[in-house]
Amino acid sequence: MTLTTYTHLEQGSDEWLAARCGLLTASTIGKLITPATLKVADNETSRGLTMTLAAERITGHVDFVYPTADMQRGTDDEPFARDAYAEHFAPVEQVGFMVRDFGAYRIGFSPDGLVGGDGLIEIKSRRPKEHLKTVLKGLPPLENMAQLHAGLLVSGRSFIDYISYSAGLPLWVKRVYPDTRWVNAITTAAETFEINVTNIVNNFTTATHGLPTTERREVFEEIY
Repeated sequence: MTLTTYTHLEQGSDEWLAARCGLLTASTIGKLITPATLKVADNETSRGLTMTLAAERITGHVDFVYPTADMQRGTDDEPFARDAYAEHFAPVEQVGFMVRDFGAYRIGFSPDGLVGGDGLIEIKSRRPKEHLKTVLKGLPPLENMAQLHAGLLVSGRSFIDYISYSAGLPLWVKRVYPDTRWVNAITTAAETFEINVTNIVNNFTTATHGLPTTERREVFEEIY
């Protein structure tokens, strides 16, 4: 299992997008897992992700997606949350991207920061009501658990501090350690994904053999 770290790759840059092209990542693998049961998901969302990444492997391009308001707030707030964590908890080192080659499949991960020699941070910028929900429950939201554990699996680190940030409210941090149940779920989902995406690419290549190739045009998509 080989780990490749792109130290100076800027998140969101063309080079960063190229490194992620067609690659299953910690931020997307949750779409392949049913959180309540930790079973491999088979629904419109999981099939859509598989088809999207198959298309990226075929074209070699990642289509641009306009950020939503929540996505943009997350980007804008991340430096403030990181600085607050570094001031009150521990120093943070930034790296661009990590890829772990497991042999049968690969998973990518864009850490929000490295903590010492064995830790990570994952920052989520939340609207106040969502921040309150997380703090009062005392646990990271279930929908974020696949991302957290995939980050731990890819990086090989021993803990990840989940940071819930909402400007003007107290910073909330919860430490998460590797969980065998999530590791098994992620491994199974990644193995299934790789089989499915390979079949899609092969079938498409066969179905379009000999057909004329069209010129690529940039397409801008907005997520609602």
